[in-house]
Amino acid sequence: MREINLPEHWKVARLGELGDLVRGVTYKRQETTDTSNPGYLPILRATNIQDRQLLLEEELVYVKDEKISDSQLLRRGDVVIAMSSGSKSVVGKAAQLNIDWEGSFGAFCAVFRPNSTIEPFFIGQVFQTERYREHLLKEARGTNINNLSKGHILDYQFLLPPLPEQRAIAHTLQTIQEAKFTRQREIALERERKAALIDYLFSHGTKGEPRKQTEIGEIPESWEVVKLGDKAELKNGINFKKEQKGQGILTVDVLNMYSDGIYLSTDNLYRVDRKIKDRDLLKANDILFVRSSLKQEGVAWTSLFGEHSEPVTFCGFLIRARLTTPEIDSEFLTNYFRTPFARKFLVSKSARLAITNVSQAILNNCPIALPAFYEQRKIAEILHAFDTKIASLEREVKLIDELFHAMLEELMTGQRSAVPLIDAEMHV
Repeated sequence: MREINLPEHWKVARLGELGDLVRGVTYKRQETTDTSNPGYLPILRATNIQDRQLLLEEELVYVKDEKISDSQLLRRGDVVIAMSSGSKSVVGKAAQLNIDWEGSFGAFCAVFRPNSTIEPFFIGQVFQTERYREHLLKEARGTNINNLSKGHILDYQFLLPPLPEQRAIAHTLQTIQEAKFTRQREIALERERKAALIDYLFSHGTKGEPRKQTEIGEIPESWEVVKLGDKAELKNGINFKKEQKGQGILTVDVLNMYSDGIYLSTDNLYRVDRKIKDRDLLKANDILFVRSSLKQEGVAWTSLFGEHSEPVTFCGFLIRARLTTPEIDSEFLTNYFRTPFARKFLVSKSARLAITNVSQAILNNCPIALPAFYEQRKIAEILHAFDTKIASLEREVKLIDELFHAMLEELMTGQRSAVPLIDAEMHV
């Protein structure tokens, strides 16, 4: 470890002095199930390590408990580490189990199990530092698969404060993390509420009126069913060669389309060096559909273009719908195309090859449940309130994350003491 001015009473330690590494359970695919059964236990894999958290309810497989040794049963305070991956961004990532949970972990993972001489939740933060990530990225070996050895983990050196400060650091960082996780849970809840409300509003409306049966199911009695092609003009985006990217006109890509809110993101538009006709430019309230997607569930995803300070076009993997009538609200229609019915209709009609495609013909014939304009606006405004709240919570998550990283680096290197922070918190 390079020379550094150690805070008083701190020392340099190796992970191997403070715990041991346990390798995961080896099993064959045919020995697993996707659901919990008597005599089976859940197995965590690298995909369960996300954003400094262990996903304990998603992406699980289950194996017979007789294949799992006692040492492979997870314990509170264990740090689960991805030891093998085809991606350098995945190998070495880690998250700590901070609750009691009955399960184990797979062979491509390992667990660092701290001993009784260390505050376990301080050690958990060691695995989140930039220095740890840099160390493992240098140590990972392999051509197609990046692998870490037991020594790569246990030989890692870091700064170790006295036990009281370990606890103070752990408490401070865990408090910040919990604030982030709380906001993330709120976001998930708001998304669930919005999804349920979308389903209700587009089948029942806002006035509690009787419903009628149509080709797309039951809708409010005053609503009508129209085809998109009767109310909008469709156009495919521009095509270009890879070497044309870098200079020129700003261009919307498929990656700009996927957002919680109905407006597409213009933060990371790329530029294309080619001549553009006026008909290729986007205007405010243009609706865009994903024309081609590697994943079937991504095709026909719909987003709305707002405004931009300079001209913007769109790539050939997208289709633009430009409304030809003032009787349809673009925000209402974008929300409509995100309903389960519209998504199911468009995805089911799409051509499924190596890449799933939706055509202008399919979009032209897509039925739309259409209320009077004032009710369209009311529905759009109700859903916009959800988008606003979710966006606000996401900004909070980003700020909390920035605070966590800043505090992590300062606390773990002794640039800032955690003890005054705890004292101040106790007197609030």
